[in-house]
Amino acid sequence: MTMATHDSAARWKTFLSEAKEHEITLLLSKQTTSHIVEVSFHELTGFDPDFAEDILSNPRSIISSGHKVLSEICRDRGEDLDARVILSDLPRDTLSPLRDIGSRDIDKLRSLDVIVTKMSQLKPRIHVAVFECESCGNSQQIDQTNESELIEPLRCPEATGCGRSIRGSDSTRFNLVLNSSRMINNQWLEIQELPENVPSGAQPSRANVLLEGDLVNKHLPGQRITANVIPVVRSEIKRNKKTPMFDIVYQMISSRHESVPFTEIKINDEEREQIEEIAASGQLLTLMQKSIAPSIFANDKLKLIKRSLALQLFGGVRRKTADDTYLRGDIHILLMGDPGVAKSQLLGYMSNISPRGKFASGGGTSGAGLTAAAIRDSFGDGRFALEAGVLPLSDRGLAAIDEFDKISPDDRSAMHPAMEQQKIFVAKGGITATLPSRCAVLAAANPKDGRFSNRNERTSIMTSFKETDLPYPLASRFDLLWLIRDDTEKSTDSKIATHILDIRSSSPSEMSLQDLPFEPSETEEGEVFGIGVDGDKHLTMDFLRKYVAYAKRTFFPQLNDKAKLMISDYYVQIRNETAALDRSPGEYEGDGDKDRPIPITARAIEALIRLTEAHARMHLKHTADENDAKMALAVYKHWRDDSNIEDESEIHSGVSASKRNIDRTVPKIIRDICMERDGTADVVEIYNRAANLGINEQQVDEVISSLRKGAQLFSPRLGIYSFVR
Repeated sequence: MTMATHDSAARWKTFLSEAKEHEITLLLSKQTTSHIVEVSFHELTGFDPDFAEDILSNPRSIISSGHKVLSEICRDRGEDLDARVILSDLPRDTLSPLRDIGSRDIDKLRSLDVIVTKMSQLKPRIHVAVFECESCGNSQQIDQTNESELIEPLRCPEATGCGRSIRGSDSTRFNLVLNSSRMINNQWLEIQELPENVPSGAQPSRANVLLEGDLVNKHLPGQRITANVIPVVRSEIKRNKKTPMFDIVYQMISSRHESVPFTEIKINDEEREQIEEIAASGQLLTLMQKSIAPSIFANDKLKLIKRSLALQLFGGVRRKTADDTYLRGDIHILLMGDPGVAKSQLLGYMSNISPRGKFASGGGTSGAGLTAAAIRDSFGDGRFALEAGVLPLSDRGLAAIDEFDKISPDDRSAMHPAMEQQKIFVAKGGITATLPSRCAVLAAANPKDGRFSNRNERTSIMTSFKETDLPYPLASRFDLLWLIRDDTEKSTDSKIATHILDIRSSSPSEMSLQDLPFEPSETEEGEVFGIGVDGDKHLTMDFLRKYVAYAKRTFFPQLNDKAKLMISDYYVQIRNETAALDRSPGEYEGDGDKDRPIPITARAIEALIRLTEAHARMHLKHTADENDAKMALAVYKHWRDDSNIEDESEIHSGVSASKRNIDRTVPKIIRDICMERDGTADVVEIYNRAANLGINEQQVDEVISSLRKGAQLFSPRLGIYSFVR
């Protein structure tokens, strides 16, 4: 034991009295709710370097001594407080990967960059136990350092008590005096190493951390933290016997929440200059578009999709309004497509390229799934603990969800607030909690019957969305919905075949890859540009990831007046243009304007703002101008033209304006004929009048069938209909 360890109480007293006088005065005045004094390691190093060095090698006893000294100082000044010292800002050399912590690190001070996956409920624990001798009534205190067992006295001290032990003929018993003992709040966390630090093919390392005092209830599943901990060992117990194997449990000293996102991606000055140089070059959006999954052949449709995915990578800016609500900045995109159109490859590439990207398959998620789960397990107390799913774990990143049509009903209902308010509300197993899910969602859905049946180019995208079996309100949460059909076209098919053959022949074989890193991105590390098989230049995955991280953590563009005016003018123009006010086919004369299609709603303004901000952020600008708005409008118009959505309400309900008009017009035709005749209407007459309004016989039959099912219409004889009175 070194001199500093032996003399730690005196050194703590000197340091706290001289360097922390203001904090102690604040503590005694009870102006703070927490009974802690935060001590920066740098401050301690400046005051007493030897003492600071000793804390790193023998932290448990020295920090425990600090708690006692601080409590004594408070007692000497008239306040009996259970005060504690919190040590923060540890030196960088204490930072260790979670998976490498082993026997050498036991009882040393270590920092871990981790993500919180689970938390237990709060429990009180005795840390100073008072026992009373049953024979003589003498009390003695015992410090409880092990959270897994209560240490009881073996003998009553002779100096102050009767000297009897718990064994032998003249034995005694000791009773725990709860109201004199000191308790402290405890909580367990389960932590997991950061996804980007997990070696390829390996499972993320997990560990349990014990929190005490004012550290409890400061964390949530999904949060990234730097945890300053002391690894301690607890013997494994099997069949009530201790084994020579030990479990590592981490005692938390302090933690720091990540305040700046994407700090895990290191960008040096040279790379920053390269990023700024590329941002200043022309045709940046085209370069970004080519850099999204360059191995996938892009026809005209896929080029538009890749362009929107490039904007999704950068995203808009999340803002807080005056009434404390948040406006989403992330762009959500849904890809619907036939099998074999490279949806999954696009998703996989996007989740790899996005800082904090995560990939999940809707059909394969269980347990915590996409949102969160309450699981009764590892903390050993039989209670439910909260475990974060894919969306909270990709907070501030991108969640790529394949097989979106196969997600569970629970997750499906939780997706609405997760995508719009970007919060996940959990009420499971007696736990009610709110988890952040500030991530962009890129989802891919397949048709339930294998391929999309309607091949008509002019059919609304919502007809295809119906075939995925997803609820219509979920469609309104996406900013853009793309449909990728596997259509046969001779020139395109030839190009795709050539492209795939070129990719196959130019890629190295598995045998030649044996000595190379497994991750493809590592082979191009340090490179800025790559060349695809088609000869096009694109950014490498490694560099693009750095570009996105730099842009997202540095630039938060605001729209200028010209950009706002362009978006506003487009919105007003589309809402009021002549085409939208023309009577739809099937609208019956005299119906008025009440059910005319609304081609665009205020939700579209939000999407346009996000796309404009994303384009400005891509160009590393602090202000989004008319050029950014112009490009955002071009992307949005391309999507509107491609989707053939008649009016915005179709996204929410799946029913187009013309369909709603037909549902109103046909009953009106039948009612008019009934009033002109003897209360009945002949089906031939109904067909004739409907045909004059552009409604075919099949549409008439569908409405009549629906009215008969709803018991509004009946048929007294074949081909004759009448309303139920």
